Formats: sequence, structure tokens, C-alpha cells
Amino acid sequence: MKQPSWKVWLSYFMELVLERDATDLNPDLQLGFKKGRYCLSTPNAIYSYGDLYDNFYNAFQQIRIKDLHVNEVLVLGFGLGSVPYMLEKSFQKACNYTGVEADETIAYWASRYVLDEMGSPVQLHISDAEIFAETCQQSFDLITMDIFIDNEIPHQFESIVFLENLKRMLNKDGIVMYNRLVLKETDRRNTIDFFDHKFKSTFPDARYLEVGGNWILLNH
Repeated sequence: MKQPSWKVWLSYFMELVLERDATDLNPDLQLGFKKGRYCLSTPNAIYSYGDLYDNFYNAFQQIRIKDLHVNEVLVLGFGLGSVPYMLEKSFQKACNYTGVEADETIAYWASRYVLDEMGSPVQLHISDAEIFAETCQQSFDLITMDIFIDNEIPHQFESIVFLENLKRMLNKDGIVMYNRLVLKETDRRNTIDFFDHKFKSTFPDARYLEVGGNWILLNH
């Protein structure tokens, strides 16, 4: 949904609140318009922020995504679609995008406000990502994992079984990008433990990218 020019101008001086809702998954959810981008947030986390969603933007720059063959993309934790939006608009990746979003309100906001700005096809599933990963028979060149409830990753998405399902859905030479917090010391310890004992056991050639208060874990 294109916003009027006065709202775009005003959004560079203050965040405009467009929607608020309380859902089963997110008791305090806000859709704002800030610096000309839609911003999806909770009290402790930003879920989506267009091409200013810096953790993935910086990670895509570091892996030189423009130079990689990427056609089929899976986005787990779709939010408002920051990942496909920036891949298409900033990195010129006209791909087939599959999104998975468990919160119906977020999926509705994405469809209402953002997806009509996309030129690439986007298939959005309102589904639990754990179930989707168990049952999906498609394979992908890029899988982004960005599932949080506020600032916590639900435990089922830290299991070896879930990671093995991600691995199964990858094409040869495909890339997994798994977003983790390291802002606080407890976050850093949990992320290091997850990386050393689970992620690397599934993806032995794993590495990570430091992107501010987050790490993006990569399978190679």
C-alpha cells in the first residue's frame, strides 16, 4: 500500500503508528511507518523494517548475495517481508519467494501493506514453521530463519530435528541464514552454545557473521 507523500515526509521525523493488535503469539504488536518504511515491532524487538532491517541487509552484503545463484527462497518468520523486499529492491534478486508466518495478523498486514510492492512472486503460508519444515517437499537455494516471539526464539526451532529439516530442504550449495541475538551476555552465551553444540553438528562447515547485536549463522 503506497502511503501519501505527506506521510512519507512526516515519517522521517517521527514514527507513524498505523496498526496495533494483541494476538495469541504477540500480545503487543505494532505496525509503524518510519523513514518511508513499514516497521513491525514488539516492545523488545523489531521484526521487520524494509531494507533498514540491518542484520540481514549487512549479512547479504557480506556474502555478496548479488553474485550468488539464488532462485528459490524460503523465509521462515516472514514478518512484513523485509527479506524478499530487500533482496528484490536492494540486491536485484528476482526470485520465487515462499514465506511462512504463524501470526495471522502479521500475514494480513504483510499482504495489505507490502506485498503489492513486490514484483517477484510471493507465496505466503500462514503456518507453524516447525510443521512446515517437517512436511515441505520443496527445496531451496536460500533459507532464512528469523523466528522470534518478542526477543526469544521458541525452543522447538533450536532442536536438531528442526535443523535437520532445514538441511533436507536445501539444494546443493544452498545457504541457510539463521538469525540469533548476541546483544546481552546471556544471549551471547546461548548463541555460542547453540552454534557449537547444535548448528555445527548439523552443518560441520558452519560459520557466523557479526551484524551488530546479532549473529547470522551460516551452514558454510
